[in-house]
Amino acid sequence: MTGNMWGWHDANGFTRLINVSGTMTSLGGSVTGPAAQKAAADAMGHFVKMHELQEHAGRVISRLTRAEAGCVTASASAGISLCVAGCMTGLDPSRAEALPADPGPRDIVVAQAGHLCHYGAPIETAVGLTGGRLRVIGQSTLCADHQLEGALNDSVAAALYVVSHHVVHYGQIPFARFVEIAHRAGVPVIVDAASEYDLTGFIEQGADLAIYSGHKFLSGPTSGIIAGRRDLVRAAYLQNIGIGRGMKVGKESIMGLVAAMEDWMSRDAATIRAAERAALDEWQAAVADLPGVTARIVPDPTNNPLDRLQIEIDPREAGANAAAFAAALGRQDPAIIVRDHEVELGYFQLDPCNLLPGQQSLVAEALRNVLGAGTDQAGADPRNGAIRAYLEWACG
Repeated sequence: MTGNMWGWHDANGFTRLINVSGTMTSLGGSVTGPAAQKAAADAMGHFVKMHELQEHAGRVISRLTRAEAGCVTASASAGISLCVAGCMTGLDPSRAEALPADPGPRDIVVAQAGHLCHYGAPIETAVGLTGGRLRVIGQSTLCADHQLEGALNDSVAAALYVVSHHVVHYGQIPFARFVEIAHRAGVPVIVDAASEYDLTGFIEQGADLAIYSGHKFLSGPTSGIIAGRRDLVRAAYLQNIGIGRGMKVGKESIMGLVAAMEDWMSRDAATIRAAERAALDEWQAAVADLPGVTARIVPDPTNNPLDRLQIEIDPREAGANAAAFAAALGRQDPAIIVRDHEVELGYFQLDPCNLLPGQQSLVAEALRNVLGAGTDQAGADPRNGAIRAYLEWACG
């Protein structure tokens, strides 16, 4: 098992790791399935008219999301920029070529303050790359209907709604109401649903453009999906003659994503859920008798059909705090990469959706060893790790 599991890492000198953090870009998103790997590899050996390829992908996206049209982007983040730009320019090539220097008279994107999250980069940046300007409404923990209504005028190109575990989950305008208010003012709604299982609900509730990641739950190559109104999807796709040129997606990613989408539509969700629950139960049992450690199974905050194990630490009894334990797990061999974005609240989580065969028991063993060691643990708060990794990068 060990040789097969870590052969690729060892051959390339990479850190052995087990991902119990989730579908994180910093860890490569997800493990691409066999059908997507084959489709991507096959595409690399051929020339193809890219417009035809995007039309082919668009038909699959329409079946997947029940939208009028769709196209593939380099990433979900690129999808935000392309959708914003498309809402500003429509199908006018001269306007598309003028971005970002000259965004024109309709250059405002309205968003709730509680949705201005950081997903690896600020969401403001995805808008700013187009030359557009954000009009932020409400406060981080409260946004009311009248604030959205008052922000919508002839200068607004789009209203952006973000669905993510990173955003504030209370005091925000619900999605259906957000759409109703925006549409009453004639403003299209873009929803960033990069890491969501629900690939049809946002379109059904009136989203004009919905954006998904192709390499998170779908387990395709690095890519993004735009789905929605035909005219706006075409306008977003047009941006490839301008700002989208630097965000272009290759034939291999498109064909790999098509295969991943087909797999998704035929997956056995019940069997997958049962396997994930078995992992959670084993991990919960592994730490059940450790002092200062409480483990409970919690649902996903955006209602994706998955659960995680939340490990809550009482540092007085456990001998170290949650941040120290999370850091210590990351120093194991293999490194156990946990979900630590809320570690200052005294807990971290384990996500089973990216487990590979043979890894479940290795995680259970590491949990008992590390959490049972107590005062032997030390480490920096991992919240700053993402920036530290960039600043310390050796670049070859």
